[in-house]
Amino acid sequence: MEVFITSVLTTFVLLSFARGALAQGNCPPLNVQDDSRRDCYPWSDGSQANCEARGCVWCPSETAGVPWCFIDDEVCPSQIPESSRSDCYPESGATRDLCVARGCVWCPTSTPNIPWCFSDGAISMGGQVCPVDVADDDRVDCFPTNGASPEQCVAKGCYWCQSSVQDAPWCFLPPSHGYRMNGNPVPTPKGYRVDLQRVNTPSWYGADVAAIQVDVEFHTDSRLRVKIYDPFNNRYEVPMFPAIPSPPSQAPNPLYDITFSNSPSFNFKVIRRSTGIVLFDTSIGGLQFADQFLQFAARLPSSNVFGFGETMHPAFKHNMNWKTYGMFGRDEPVSQTNLYGTHPFFTTLDPNGDMFGALILNSNAQEVTMTPAPGLIYRTIGGILDLYFFLGPQPESVISQYTEAIGHPVMPPYWALGFHLSRYGYNTLDNMKAAVDRTKAAGIPQDVQHGDIDYFERNLDFTYDPVRFAGLPDYVRALKTDGVRFITLLDPFIGIGEPPGSYPPFDRGEALNVWVKESDGVTPAEAVCWPENMNVYYGDYGHANGGNWWIEQCVNFHDTIEFDGLWVDMNEPASFVAGSVKGCFNNKWNLPLYKPRAVSGSVIFEKTLCTDYQMALGRHYDVHSLYGRTMAQISQQAAQQSTGGKRSIIISRSSFPGSGHYSGRWLGDNQSAWNHLYHSVIGVLEFNLFGLPFIGCDICGFFQDTTMELCARWMEVGAFFTFSRNHNGLGWADQDPGLWPEVAAASREALLIRYTLLPYLYTLFHEVHSSGGTVLRPLLHEFPSDASTYTIDTQFLWGPAFLITPVVTQGATSVNGYFPDARWYRYRDGVLEPTRGNYASITAPLEFIPLHVRGGYILPTQEPALSTMFSRSNPMGLIAALDDNGNAAGSLFWDEGDTPDTYENGQYFLGSYSVSQRTLTGAVDVNGYPAASSLQFATVLVWGVASQPSQVLVNGVPWSTYSYDVGTQVLDISQLAITITSSFTISW
Repeated sequence: MEVFITSVLTTFVLLSFARGALAQGNCPPLNVQDDSRRDCYPWSDGSQANCEARGCVWCPSETAGVPWCFIDDEVCPSQIPESSRSDCYPESGATRDLCVARGCVWCPTSTPNIPWCFSDGAISMGGQVCPVDVADDDRVDCFPTNGASPEQCVAKGCYWCQSSVQDAPWCFLPPSHGYRMNGNPVPTPKGYRVDLQRVNTPSWYGADVAAIQVDVEFHTDSRLRVKIYDPFNNRYEVPMFPAIPSPPSQAPNPLYDITFSNSPSFNFKVIRRSTGIVLFDTSIGGLQFADQFLQFAARLPSSNVFGFGETMHPAFKHNMNWKTYGMFGRDEPVSQTNLYGTHPFFTTLDPNGDMFGALILNSNAQEVTMTPAPGLIYRTIGGILDLYFFLGPQPESVISQYTEAIGHPVMPPYWALGFHLSRYGYNTLDNMKAAVDRTKAAGIPQDVQHGDIDYFERNLDFTYDPVRFAGLPDYVRALKTDGVRFITLLDPFIGIGEPPGSYPPFDRGEALNVWVKESDGVTPAEAVCWPENMNVYYGDYGHANGGNWWIEQCVNFHDTIEFDGLWVDMNEPASFVAGSVKGCFNNKWNLPLYKPRAVSGSVIFEKTLCTDYQMALGRHYDVHSLYGRTMAQISQQAAQQSTGGKRSIIISRSSFPGSGHYSGRWLGDNQSAWNHLYHSVIGVLEFNLFGLPFIGCDICGFFQDTTMELCARWMEVGAFFTFSRNHNGLGWADQDPGLWPEVAAASREALLIRYTLLPYLYTLFHEVHSSGGTVLRPLLHEFPSDASTYTIDTQFLWGPAFLITPVVTQGATSVNGYFPDARWYRYRDGVLEPTRGNYASITAPLEFIPLHVRGGYILPTQEPALSTMFSRSNPMGLIAALDDNGNAAGSLFWDEGDTPDTYENGQYFLGSYSVSQRTLTGAVDVNGYPAASSLQFATVLVWGVASQPSQVLVNGVPWSTYSYDVGTQVLDISQLAITITSSFTISW
């Protein structure tokens, strides 16, 4: 019988079974009342065979609404033979509750003279008692759906004990529950294999996997894999592109050890060899492995935990007091719920200031609870438990090791690092032109103009409105002569309501059979989204035909609109109806017994497609969170082919580990609000952890009208996000930066500084593209031994050297900035900041953002222009900020700017620069881009020169055009003409 769920907005009846069609099986002799049955099979295809296949009990009932298939709460968890039982309740009147209250085990038996209540120190059946061996902070929630009663809790074999600790679970798991090792760990060429057997305790959601296996692989000296899986049945495992290498033999000198124990149940510990600090300790208990419920819990070495996404976290450093976050891609305005991407990756600083990171490679709906142990509890509803540990120990090396595994970040074209202008709601070409003209008239640099769906014809992909946007193709071509590129939005769905033969994207999709399918694998999934007055089909971008079709459509559209990059939206995938226009089947994929409580929605398919639908990569239930990554990957190919083989840029809304190898991100539909300005800083820092360093937000806000002050402050900080774009939503007032004189002034000043420092920013991207790491960086990544940096999330760095301290508070004209123990120079005049290792109040009027350069570093610069098309040929310079010893170092990467794979093919210039003993030395490391010889260093600024130079020598020849300010200790060497591809020395 087919049962559809047609709405999540109304109450619907979940038919457990078609009562008249089922045989009346025999009920086993269980002491389970009808009202205590926990439903094990609420779906429409219930039968005794299906029920028992889940390890559950089949017992028909005449009482309406009582499940016929239910979980056996009467199982005996003890392995002690009946003949060896030691009576724990020899007096009369024993009951289960009285027995477990004594810490004993209750197992009825039909054998005479055998005690039902007996001692077993290896297992607990919980009960309404407060165990002395489980601290409140170590509790693992036994009822994650909330709403537990004492009776429900105890029926699952768990403890019920109230707590004065806020949000601590009252129903929690005995640590002895879970799995135990069968024999000892067995050495393998890669590490170890461990066989586990489930402890026979009451099931949580049925279909438990009794025997599982743990494979431990010593991948590299700094990367460890722990894979927990079902060795007898294939389960979904996340495909990675590129695949994470699994070497055939163990790493020779690992930074880690791993130990195993059976006490109180199976657990493992990951230990840092150099210090002996336990980094990850699962002895807290909680391991569960069922068909649709997998869980582990672990203690961490400190409460300094960062990462997990995507949501609007209250702070960069996590609150560990029982905070739970869901991870499952969702079309949702920016808020503290699960958002567009899924990133189960986190980092932790241990008490020594060393960092490690961990990836939980799973793409199903999932959640993580931060606990004050400190620790975490992780739950997912599919796949396997696949953990990768990255030992660091430096914070940047952790991210480098992580991105080495999932794919180093994509190298953006140079122009993409310029300023982007956009909005949803220009509505006419004239309005778009007016915004561009205002920006140019205000002297604000602009490299990219975006087009949102309001320029489409009736919101259809690969179209433009010939009336409201008449002349758009010519305007896009004209923009390029001014150095402004064009990025177009595309959605993952195609309208299906056009007359046959009139809309090629649909006609070709039909011919190539490229659509996401319903559960039958044949019928296209049909839903509703942006296209007007019609339903939509969704491209299957993991299918070979789907990828080829998408590339073809993009190439064809480029013949009309000569776009330079793609902005792919709504690719969670999003839908304006729950599941489909037909509803969704009542089955375990659409209505799993456990939906992670931190994943929004009354059902898992809310705002997306039915989760039993099929794609080339697998069932939507498993691959939902991969859809955005898959679309970004094929869109990168489409953009490159469309633009004649140029290195393009993809901006994707949904993402997953590995997405940064193909695309950038923006933080989604935020609000014009001060707290969203602050949270945008947290968001861009987190996505740098996730391997997506090309990241920004909708500057000035997407929803609601912005204000002059808010927009000015947001433009100032947004000028230093790697993806710098002003964008807002339909129906809200224009907010392009040329509208207000004050915003224009703040934007112009901040963006001209950005453009001056683009050679440094581009070099940072080369470094993360080739070696991994972050571009936008929290202070703690550079100063991990300074605990004061751990909670700082209103300041951030470009790489190791350039400090941004924005104002994020309404009405403020100063800001408190922290200056770690190093030399810091004011960017605008090179004056040494007097504060060191402490906070300082910095004056910051409306049109000013505090910026500092760290001593010990050399930053390459270039004279700015209103577009990188013009600035890239301007004179260059170097800023050398000296450290306490008078030293500094830096580098410059330069290439053609939008040719693919220049690093991989050696088609680039790389120079290195250092200061030592009052001499700046420039060396050429790679000279694979001949056109770089047209560029020259015209100026060198040296900050922190303690005394007046007697002379300046350039390549050993006296140089007269320099100045020195004894007050600021700035040496300014000008009118140079040093070709950047030449080695040189400058002494003073």
